[in-house]
Amino acid sequence: MTANPSGSALGEHRGMHHRIPLPPSLGATFTLREAQVVGLGRARADARDLRRPFRGVRSSEVPETFAAVVACGSRRLKPRQRFVGVTAARLWGLPHPQRWQPGELLEVVVPPDATPPKSRGIRGRRLREDRASTWRIGSLPVVEPVAAVLSCAAELDDAQAVVLLDALLADADSYPALRRGRPVASPEELGERVRHWGRFPGRATILAALPRARVGVESPKETETRLLIVDAGLPEPVVQHEVRDGPRLVARIDLAYPQWQIAIEYEGDGHRTDVAQWRRDIQRQRELEDRGWIVIRLTQLDLTDGSGAFVTRIRRAIAMRQA
Repeated sequence: MTANPSGSALGEHRGMHHRIPLPPSLGATFTLREAQVVGLGRARADARDLRRPFRGVRSSEVPETFAAVVACGSRRLKPRQRFVGVTAARLWGLPHPQRWQPGELLEVVVPPDATPPKSRGIRGRRLREDRASTWRIGSLPVVEPVAAVLSCAAELDDAQAVVLLDALLADADSYPALRRGRPVASPEELGERVRHWGRFPGRATILAALPRARVGVESPKETETRLLIVDAGLPEPVVQHEVRDGPRLVARIDLAYPQWQIAIEYEGDGHRTDVAQWRRDIQRQRELEDRGWIVIRLTQLDLTDGSGAFVTRIRRAIAMRQA
């Protein structure tokens, strides 16, 4: 008889008898209660090949993305519970300033007469039911976008709040990451909702941001550029100004001073990597310049290290037009 000091073969044999195939009806993520209903024993549910992302939840894979974590966490939701705060903002595709990181808590809200969930990976909160309507993104119950922003307002500074409010007012499907079919707010609705909510963490920040929010913005970078310009003491440019040649649309300019024919365009990475887009950008710039426009293009670098030089270019362009 051959000795087996490591016991590896025996260990593998002992591990394998637990790893019977999972019933297909369970899917990749399931709760212990669902496992019990289909007759899956607790020993199999606790086998090492299954992950435990949340208490009472099992998954065949480690959830490594926001969507995967939400899919696992949603299995713990009970009636009258819904996603709120930064979790809701991410589900709607709103441009929250903090990038998602593994370990970020899922925010779940309950009515005032219910007990907030207390579990690893979940932050429970209370919110009056009349403060937010419930929508479903797939099977996920979530507060609507305005409530999502108001419920995470305490984490925002003034500029970040304006970025999110601009996104709430955006009606363009081209706005990056925003979920299509979302309810679009109006400036009047935003003001009314803030009044209806009364006191809440971050209310002062939202009140300061409301007058600076604009309809028609098509990206967070457009908002950041506009705020940079205004905060530098320059006149506020027009958002998404259209230049036409009769009925033909020549260009829709991100930010413009029509009175001086100055166009300001933010160039994201898509403009650089998409050949067709790059060619259209060049053609459009030529058409604007042929009509007497000054076109000032900027990138992310201009919003950070090069902001001073960028603002100086705009000042010079305005001075030249006013001369």
